[in-house]
Amino acid sequence: MRTVVAALIGLCVSGLPALADKAADARRAELDHLFKALRAAPNETAAGMLEGRIRGLWTQEGSPAALLLLSRGDREMGSNDENEAVQDFDAVLALDPTFAEGFSHRAAARAALGDYAGAIQDIEATLELDPRHFPALQGLSHIAEQQGNWQGALEAWRRALDIDPLTPGGLERLDKLQKKVDGEAT
Repeated sequence: MRTVVAALIGLCVSGLPALADKAADARRAELDHLFKALRAAPNETAAGMLEGRIRGLWTQEGSPAALLLLSRGDREMGSNDENEAVQDFDAVLALDPTFAEGFSHRAAARAALGDYAGAIQDIEATLELDPRHFPALQGLSHIAEQQGNWQGALEAWRRALDIDPLTPGGLERLDKLQKKVDGEAT
């Protein structure tokens, strides 16, 4: 009886990587579909719902331990304790160095601390893992603006709008950045 149970457990455990691969493939396929829908969204409300689902799928890419630490870091960010948040996001990335959301969240914490170089490194890592990560591009645009790099802010914002054209306030920001690049008063 024990050998039968052991064999069944072995079959179940050996099938786990295949199930994880199938789940990841399904998530990627859904993301592809959602990004197409996002570009064609009829209004900001529909786009907002699609953005939420995309963000949810991105978060699902993390392990349970990584998600727990990510959540704790987000709570710390909400309490303006960015130093603690960075430490939690560091731990997330130590657990899973391919988790784009870990880099994205740490970039936000670093930017809030004024560590723009670190934030930009994290944004680059996020975009390397997921080139369609529109919040990372938005963050990059805001950092470039903080640094007075209007051309960089404009380019990053354009890339974000290529992915998510109905970003709330997106066209107004695009216009403002274009005027800054052109030397006009805003």
